[in-house]
Amino acid sequence: MFCNQCQEALNVKGCTKNGVCGKKGEAADFQDRLLYVLKSISFFDLKAREYGLNEEATVRFVLDGFFVTLTNTNFDKKAIESYIKKGFEIRDSIKAKLPPGTLPSEKDLPAVATVTQENIESMDAVHSTQDEDIRSLRELLTYGLKGLAAYAHHAYILGYKDEAIYEFIEKGLVSTTDDSIGMDALIGLVMECGQKGVSVLALLDKANTETYGNPEPTAVNIGVRNRPGILISGHDLRDLEQLLEQTKGTGIDVYTHGEMLPANSYPVFKKYDNFAGNYGNAWWKQNEEFEKFNGPILMTTNCIIPPRESYKNRIYTTGIVGFEGLTHIYENEDGTKDFTPLIEQAKASKPPEPIESGTITAGFAHEAALSVADKIIDAVKTGKISRFMVMAGCDGRQKERTYYTDFAKALPKDTVILTAGCAKYRYNKLDLGDIEGIPRVIDAGQCNDSYSLVVIAQKLAEAFGLEDINDLPVSYNIAWYEQKAVLVLLALLSLGVKNITLGPTLPAFLSPNVVKVLVENFSLRPNTTVEEDMKVLLKQA
Repeated sequence: MFCNQCQEALNVKGCTKNGVCGKKGEAADFQDRLLYVLKSISFFDLKAREYGLNEEATVRFVLDGFFVTLTNTNFDKKAIESYIKKGFEIRDSIKAKLPPGTLPSEKDLPAVATVTQENIESMDAVHSTQDEDIRSLRELLTYGLKGLAAYAHHAYILGYKDEAIYEFIEKGLVSTTDDSIGMDALIGLVMECGQKGVSVLALLDKANTETYGNPEPTAVNIGVRNRPGILISGHDLRDLEQLLEQTKGTGIDVYTHGEMLPANSYPVFKKYDNFAGNYGNAWWKQNEEFEKFNGPILMTTNCIIPPRESYKNRIYTTGIVGFEGLTHIYENEDGTKDFTPLIEQAKASKPPEPIESGTITAGFAHEAALSVADKIIDAVKTGKISRFMVMAGCDGRQKERTYYTDFAKALPKDTVILTAGCAKYRYNKLDLGDIEGIPRVIDAGQCNDSYSLVVIAQKLAEAFGLEDINDLPVSYNIAWYEQKAVLVLLALLSLGVKNITLGPTLPAFLSPNVVKVLVENFSLRPNTTVEEDMKVLLKQA
């Protein structure tokens, strides 16, 4: 194996035997093969689109298959192998229905079109491209596409679709196999991926808010009740809705974990009396916190980590998540799921062990934040708020990430943190106070809700009569971990956002020349120390 797609890549280079994430080398190799099958499917489906012959089932498979390859999503080699087998069947069915003369002769087809189950092991992964800069850009595009597919998947589950996004995913995948596409063209595709990222984040925002209402500022309980519970983690709000509905009136409470925390702020979920609050912290603390929860746990998307034997018999996967030996809850043909196994196990479980108490505030997505825009603008004009610090993105298990806690603590008391994603767990439970009733940590939600932070910034720029979003008193200190964060970064760059500080390390897949392009065009910089970064970020005009 060779995997360098996440921030924890070994020695900031890449994992070569087993992943730091816990993924076995063989599973990683199968994910590379699945990725290549998706490229093969895309080659033919782009042809099918020219004749109006593309099918929705293909879109769903590409989104699912791509999501399977994200960090901390699927560790089950057999499940990945089944995706590969089905992928070849879909590829061959698309090829068979293309009109005669659509394709060149078999000998003139590129390798990506002729790959078979027998020779796929010999196909090169993106990261084996010889030219360092071309390889780097192909990887950057690939990982941006992974984030794009993941967010498109979330929206798709709720019935919100965009063919332009799906077509670009296929176009982008195929482009990584085409040696005629040089550095300039690849940079263009990377930026187009960012533009499509803005579109998919807006689509998912629409899907979530039209389905479940606009998030409301909410004091979320982080303690426990004296009843059995089910813990749900990940990002899939549809799974949460079905779980709440099926546990209604059973005496079982439902708690969120990790990136599911923002669900506590949606009006539709608040109607359930058995929706108890949030239990625990970011994804990487699963082993410690899942042991203490006592009841069953449902993993709906990334991020799952290898479970301990002590709770392995009560952790369930669903959707694109997989781990060998765990019970998987499959989707019915009508899109529903039956969570009876979890409910029955919960009835025989002890209540969760308390690990903390009190509340934390969430739910400041763009609608809620902009409802008090006049108050925020006045606080800026009168000097009560000197700067907004966007500290969105991912959390991780490395000790160096205490940097983000220390940075939040060190910020002047007239600054406000704008956050989204699990990075917030580094500082959302600190007592940072408020400014004239405006909380100093404004939590917009999941990582995809970084879109809300962009909307807030754009509206503030309009209110201040600024043409350039970079003229706002807003600085960016972003933490990344996996491929959704890569897509969010590209989305910000496509909007013209500059002077982003990124950490805790720069992606291992970026070559020096690609870093140079990002620095020269967008003033992207790696984080350093709290003291030095504070000087830079507070002085930005």
